[in-house]
Amino acid sequence: MALQWVILTYVVASEAVVALLLTLPYPKMLKRRLVSLFSLVVQPALFIVPFSGFHLLDIYWKNEHRLECTAEICTVDERDRHDKSIYKAQRNVILCVTATLLYWCIHSICKYNKKIEMLEEGEKRSKDE
Repeated sequence: MALQWVILTYVVASEAVVALLLTLPYPKMLKRRLVSLFSLVVQPALFIVPFSGFHLLDIYWKNEHRLECTAEICTVDERDRHDKSIYKAQRNVILCVTATLLYWCIHSICKYNKKIEMLEEGEKRSKDE
């Protein structure tokens, strides 16, 4: 499971970089090329939504079936292990939600920029007539 969380971490980091690149001001030609490049990548990157969803369900299932260490017979090590697993689960939930939200942001930014481009072309055509 650790490899999947590493992959998800790298995906979130790359999505954050892409979102940053898409929101920086560039000249029109460079902006168009970046948007067209990332919009080609957005559709295959849709795998991140079910991937994150599966992991969220996995975290939920593990949380529901986790052994509670609340009795007095629990040792300090067992309580520390229990607390550590809770913190890791919370971190992983934040990671899954962030991956999905960043994907949605990138998709929305690309869609918004393409819409602006289409409106500019329509305005240009109407001026030429």
